[in-house]
Amino acid sequence: MTLNVGVYLYPGVELLDFAGPCEVFTTANRLAPEGAPFSVFSVAAERRPATSRAGVVIQPDYSFADHPPIDVLLVPGGVVDEVMNEAAVVGWIAEVSAAARLTASVCNGAFLLAAAGVLDGRRVTTHWEDIDALRTRFPALTVEDGPRWVDQGEVVTSAGISAGIDMSLHLVERLQSRTLAAATARQMDFHRAS
Repeated sequence: MTLNVGVYLYPGVELLDFAGPCEVFTTANRLAPEGAPFSVFSVAAERRPATSRAGVVIQPDYSFADHPPIDVLLVPGGVVDEVMNEAAVVGWIAEVSAAARLTASVCNGAFLLAAAGVLDGRRVTTHWEDIDALRTRFPALTVEDGPRWVDQGEVVTSAGISAGIDMSLHLVERLQSRTLAAATARQMDFHRAS
């Protein structure tokens, strides 16, 4: 069964938060012995180009209005202050997360999940620079400083930027197999955190 991996795209997204997980899932697709296990696509509020924090312009595949069902929702970090205050974004994250098999965030994408109520009462992590801010803004969360990712079953959060690659390899292992995750890391020449 192919899982739809929807990656949220917005102006100011951190490029590696977005691209790193996409690379993991699409590399796993190339290496999977029995066909691609993941269908990876980007979703933005509207189907128009978004400029990443690094200045790279990305064209979303779908909008909130027309995307396929999402099995795995991935929310990258970046410049989140503005989108975190957009009711349509927060509502969409809450709605999609409720229907998805799994929801994950990279870096300060955790703030978007928290604003949508997805992280309520959970152990989470984020970029080391944002640990205190996440604790202060969302005191009901147990924010952990140190792990590359925190897996809470249907919700997984990762630390900063490159930690999204580690988390995504963990998700490939969890959703497919340890063998495929190891092969993916080797193909990407990436040394996994344990």
